[in-house]
Amino acid sequence: MSTAIVSNKIVKVGKIKIGGENPLVLIAGPCVIESEKLVLRTAGKIVELTYNFKIPYIFKSSYLKANRLSIDSFTGPGIKKGLKILEKVKKEFRMPVLTDIHSAEEAKLAGEVVDVVQVPAFLCRQTDIVLAAGKTGKAVNLKKGQFLAPEDMSAIVKKVESTGNRSILLTERGTTFGYHNLVVDMRSLVIMREIGYPVVFDATHSLQLPGGGGKVSSGQPEFIIPMARAAVACGCDALFVETHPDVKNALSDAKSMLPLEQLDTLLNQITQIDRLVKKEITSERKSANNTKED
Repeated sequence: MSTAIVSNKIVKVGKIKIGGENPLVLIAGPCVIESEKLVLRTAGKIVELTYNFKIPYIFKSSYLKANRLSIDSFTGPGIKKGLKILEKVKKEFRMPVLTDIHSAEEAKLAGEVVDVVQVPAFLCRQTDIVLAAGKTGKAVNLKKGQFLAPEDMSAIVKKVESTGNRSILLTERGTTFGYHNLVVDMRSLVIMREIGYPVVFDATHSLQLPGGGGKVSSGQPEFIIPMARAAVACGCDALFVETHPDVKNALSDAKSMLPLEQLDTLLNQITQIDRLVKKEITSERKSANNTKED
């Protein structure tokens, strides 16, 4: 028997269907908007790759990184300029976009542009922010806090549901494991899916070493591809990957993003695994139905 469990609900983002037996979805882009040129360049390359591998794609980048450790760290262009750039990406490539919010006020503004409003892990218990995200009517990606057990996310899901919004995604991004380290328990992907909504695996933030670089976070990007393979084998519905064409000079999360030139390798491997997992699930479902009929 397969260990993968199909989510009960399917979330639609534009023409993309996430969950059920639908193909794995990629959510990817640079950590933060450094410039319009870099964002368009990165989005264009990922569009090309996802088209070749026939994988549905949602672009991701942040207009503001409000949780930087150091006062000297780059935080982004801000919400006004950042949303304009995201809107341009959306129109030019005709694809959905995702960004994170940091306050209830930001939720309304972001919801007017993006297709998925993301609640950061550090803020996932902030009721006003979660409710505001739900009220946008857009899909809401809830990142599980590094300090939460996977089953705790059911309470946060209920907050979004209270707004009448049922377009919810749940993202695993690692759990605090002592100072400057995170650990990923793959069981959480299965546990969170039992809440009923599609589950996403964040393959880059899960490998951060928070504060491990002194004034900045470090990371272990060499494990991104193997961890992504493991999550897809567990049956996650989408994969979240921060990627950059020049990671050494990236202005945020330089130590944990996937170099853009490696994305081709990652997609080649995970799409094959996803097809095998979905094939097994379909086979098991048919077998179960035949047993019932007998």
